[in-house]
Parts: sequence; C-alpha cells; structure tokens
Amino acid sequence: MNRTVVRSLAAAAAIAATAVALPSASATGTPASGSVAVTASNTFLTAALQSGIAAVPLPTATGSYDRTTGATATFPVTGGNAVLARFYGTVTLGGGIAFADALTGKIVCFHQVTLSGSTQEISAVPDGGTTPVNLFAFGDDTVGSATGATPQTLTGEADIPADGAAYLNQALHTAFFTAGQAVGSLSASYTPAS
Repeated sequence: MNRTVVRSLAAAAAIAATAVALPSASATGTPASGSVAVTASNTFLTAALQSGIAAVPLPTATGSYDRTTGATATFPVTGGNAVLARFYGTVTLGGGIAFADALTGKIVCFHQVTLSGSTQEISAVPDGGTTPVNLFAFGDDTVGSATGATPQTLTGEADIPADGAAYLNQALHTAFFTAGQAVGSLSASYTPAS
C-alpha cells in the first residue's frame, strides 16, 4: 500500500472516530419550538359554511373558536432551518388539515405542513400525493421580528394563494376559493433548535 492511501485511510479513520465521539445536537440541545396559527375570520367562516365548505385541523394540530376572532388552527413547530427576517429556509410543522365540501361530498386531507421563509406561504402535501400545495400566504401587511430575535415571529393577514385556490376548487369540485381570497390572520412564532 502506498503512503497516500495509508494517509487517506488514517485521516478517514480519525474523522470517523471524532464523529462517533461527538454528542449529537439533538441529544444535548433544545429542539425547535413554537407554532403557526391560521385564524379564519367569522366573515370567511360564514361564506364558507354557506357554500358547504369546512376545514378541520388534523392531529397534532389543534383547533379552537373564539366568537370575536373566529376559528383557529394551530400547527406545532417540529423543526426547521428558517431565518424569517432574512426570508430564508423553512419551518416544519406537525399535524395536518382537512377540507370538506358538504355539497359535493368531497374531502381532501393534507399533511407534511411547512412554512416557507422565502415566500411566507404555508404549504402541505395532499394525502396520496407528493407535491406540496400552497394553502395560505401572509399578506402585504405582514410584520416580522428583527434579525436575531428569539423567537422569530411573523404576523399578518391570511390569504389563499392562486395555486391553492385552484387545487382546492378542483379537489372539492367547487368554485368557492379564489386567488388572494382573504381568510383572516396568520401568526408564526419559531425558535430554532439549539
């Protein structure tokens, strides 16, 4: 065996031994935390229900209703690499959401929920599919925390993006959803893993 090969093998062995000896970040650190909440206003809820449309959060997301603000679906943060103030990365969320149309009898369920730092949209993958659909977007009035703030936050109005409206209309056999449709409000609070 020549010296170059022996040195390469020795270096690889040293790197492997070091990697095994180092503790993992998840074993000693704090996991990512926070949540993203979508609140549908009473105005949106009334119009949706009159059209036979309902949405329900799926575990581990939770739902609540306040007669003043409307219905809220809250998705827990499970990970991510986002820097929201710099429009970078993604935040991964737990749970899912189901949309149903009582008039057509159609239901579509979504999981693998994420918040994109770059587009400020919440997307999810329809069950049985592989391509994410943008379901909600932060509107023009969005306010975020400063770079370096902990937790990182975003708050603003919630709109339905054009691609999300088209997908939901096709899946539910409805014409209820429209591009830029005002839903209510969105809020995100995200603390990266450390």
